[in-house]
Amino acid sequence: MDEFEKFYNKALKFLSYRPRSIDEVRKNLLNSRGRFGSTKNNTAPEIADKIIEKLKEYKFLDDKEFVKWWIEQRTNYKPRSLRLIKIELGQKGIDKELIEEVVEHLENKVDDLQSARNLIERRRSKYKGLPRDEKFQKVARFLSSKGFNYDIIKEVFKEIK
Repeated sequence: MDEFEKFYNKALKFLSYRPRSIDEVRKNLLNSRGRFGSTKNNTAPEIADKIIEKLKEYKFLDDKEFVKWWIEQRTNYKPRSLRLIKIELGQKGIDKELIEEVVEHLENKVDDLQSARNLIERRRSKYKGLPRDEKFQKVARFLSSKGFNYDIIKEVFKEIK
């Protein structure tokens, strides 16, 4: 098995867990570690580029589709504010212009207020019986940890009885 094939298979395995950005795959190929921390498993940059091109050709890598998938996952299964989702995508090596373009063209616009409501609805029983100040602190701490701003937190808290 030649080096290209070896690392191509490694990239496919990396992609089998979940969709990845091009930058994530590139970093994985270039920063591979052996079983005991050796760097002998690093891919040459030219080979990594060829692998990425082949993966793009077969539609295994597409940053635009990755952004759509990531936003859907974060809004439906692990709700976060849109601001925090954008930061996460930036950390995944996605270009800011691409993020903005995809967010602008989403059919189901990301609604931070609705996401925050959904999060609190699931946790409503935890706040029952608490004094108003303590309830607000807990709600605010939880929602701010998910990236929601103070205005959203205040609005959601008004709705809690």
